[in-house]
Amino acid sequence: MIQRKTQLADYWQNFTLASADIEFLHTLLLDAEQPMTQRELALAVIGERCRHEENQLRAELGRGTVYQPKKHFQVGENVLFPAFEFRLGEVVEVRPGQNPEYGQFEVITVDFGPDRRQRSFAAGLAAPHKLNVEMMADLLATGDLASPEKLLATVASPVPATIARQLADQPAFASFENRWLLRDLLADVHVGHLNIAEALIDVRGAPVETTALLKELDLPAEIKRDVLAFSVQSALAADGRFDQVGPGESRRWYLRRLEPPEALEIPLPLRHTASPYDKEALPVELRQMEWELDDEWSDDVKAEPSGPRANIPTTTLLLTYPHLASGTLPLNKHSRPFFPRGYSERTALTLIDGRWGQRFNAWVVHAGRYVAGLRSWFEQHKLPAGALITLERRDNSGDIVVDFRPKRMRREWTRRALVPDPSRLDIELRKAEISCEYDEHIIIGADKPEDLLRLRGLPAFAEASLGDLVYQLFTDLAGLSGVGNVHAKTIYSAVNLVRRCPPGPIFAVLATDPRLQSIGDGSYRLAA
Repeated sequence: MIQRKTQLADYWQNFTLASADIEFLHTLLLDAEQPMTQRELALAVIGERCRHEENQLRAELGRGTVYQPKKHFQVGENVLFPAFEFRLGEVVEVRPGQNPEYGQFEVITVDFGPDRRQRSFAAGLAAPHKLNVEMMADLLATGDLASPEKLLATVASPVPATIARQLADQPAFASFENRWLLRDLLADVHVGHLNIAEALIDVRGAPVETTALLKELDLPAEIKRDVLAFSVQSALAADGRFDQVGPGESRRWYLRRLEPPEALEIPLPLRHTASPYDKEALPVELRQMEWELDDEWSDDVKAEPSGPRANIPTTTLLLTYPHLASGTLPLNKHSRPFFPRGYSERTALTLIDGRWGQRFNAWVVHAGRYVAGLRSWFEQHKLPAGALITLERRDNSGDIVVDFRPKRMRREWTRRALVPDPSRLDIELRKAEISCEYDEHIIIGADKPEDLLRLRGLPAFAEASLGDLVYQLFTDLAGLSGVGNVHAKTIYSAVNLVRRCPPGPIFAVLATDPRLQSIGDGSYRLAA
């Protein structure tokens, strides 16, 4: 069987769209008269490339007789030689062969053209020969060839991304998310339609589905419904006023100007820069503590959730200072299964206040690993950093109840971050009214959060090594304890006042800095 190039990984790794491919896709979409997904286009191109190669092979084999030693040939006959990559030659001489071992046979002289020398081959050979056996099989046998679907799943996996990247430069093609349509087939969605859509969303004050917008836009009824939807969606996506925030397969549109700033741009307190560290340096108790803190930027929460966790009815989160200051909740391994994923950077949902029953909008910002829109809720309930937040599913509506664990309000000693001068951070103990359960090692407040934001940009904090920053804060916190002990969680909480960092790198400093000494139970003190 002839080895097809389209069955090989190298062929697809170097794949680019040729003009013939673009013309093929143009005809394909024109005939379909409806949007097609990136995967559908890729399968079609792969199938077309395979068919084209097959037709080329058949045409090549049709140019002459396939050489086998047992066959007889005549002067002037065209012969194909599989051993020479199916090179075509012309028989220019036939003469008797002389070799007592093989009996009677002929020798043909084949001319391969002006740039190649003539060569001689045996013909009419009755003796056994491996080419006579191998050529018995069908050279074009297709029984073992991978289908386009299998090729796409294996060696041709880069094709969809390549198609999307190259079609984006073709003015004849329009796209929305992972689907494509010819621009000539689009309905005419002009600025007037977009203004109507903006007004409708503004009045409702909530995301609106594409189907609801179509009812109000008075577009031509003779155009297919899915083409109308694609036309409106591609126009909305190209207009900076609109944001597609639908969960799952739904497409819901909202106005960027109505979204909170923290949904559109990652707030400064949440901007994370990875800090490499030696994971093996962490003792077991610190590894366990890292897992319990469940920071969204810890290494073990990068993977998407799977298995039973996706169906849990309730979970508890720790509210750290960066999220309190940003009005957000972490999207970590415990909370991620509760929140929907869509096709956009953000996904809108409704949260229900577990205390008062009020509903409010929130936005899942997937790249930033947080849920925005809770600033007012934090302020209403006067929650501190360190508060324990609960999430609960009550039905299949997709709404999520967000709550905290209440307790009778009382004044308690808590840590407070102060900026007494423009370049100095102090942490003191002060009494504050607390009406929720909290983690005593994490709890911390700030009189002026804007001062802490300014500290983040100062060289003393921004350019200091993590080790120096940890030691600096450790000495400050040690003064709050009568015996000079500081818990690892407290250091984690304090560092995140001025630098967003998951616990792993911080704990690695605690475990390796010779100036610090473990005293057990996750606590440390200055070494003698």
